[in-house]
Amino acid sequence: MVRYASASIATANPEKFAKAQGEYVRTHFKNAREVGAALSGMNLKKAYTYLAAVQEHQQVIPFRRFAGAIGRTGQAKAFKTTKGRWPTKTVAHFLRLLKNAESNADAKDLAVEELFIKNIVVQQAPKTRRRTFRAHGRINPYQGHPCHIEIFLSVPSAQVPRAKDLDVSASSNTRKGKKTAAIEA
Repeated sequence: MVRYASASIATANPEKFAKAQGEYVRTHFKNAREVGAALSGMNLKKAYTYLAAVQEHQQVIPFRRFAGAIGRTGQAKAFKTTKGRWPTKTVAHFLRLLKNAESNADAKDLAVEELFIKNIVVQQAPKTRRRTFRAHGRINPYQGHPCHIEIFLSVPSAQVPRAKDLDVSASSNTRKGKKTAAIEA
């Protein structure tokens, strides 16, 4: 079994986190990376509805890093970009992992209604090697690009009010403010 890449998140307070992982998932790494980036920080129930809308082509997964030769769509305007796709196979894998992480959270007696996606890690797995036959008796590699996916769910922590003595005026933090404060003193 592969170790969690983001294990340091949950080691500080393990009773507030639920996790799930998929190893050697047979879906494209680049698609999985973009889906993970779109879901990170999202509420769990909102993520379910978003992924269901992606499967129905009602919303798009924005492609930012791996966006070469990706078609443009108007649905990507909601994410302040122009390129996006609807990777249904990858979305199905993420739905399965989110459901698994939710059941793990339920087993830990976490508040399932309040869960949000704390972190998603997508890493490349070893390539699956096949071969394809070309013209004139040649053979080329025909590789798959699987990935490892880790999902961490968390309950939002209580908000701590900011201390009043730490509030400093914005002008004193700037360079110009420091010069004027030094001149005035």
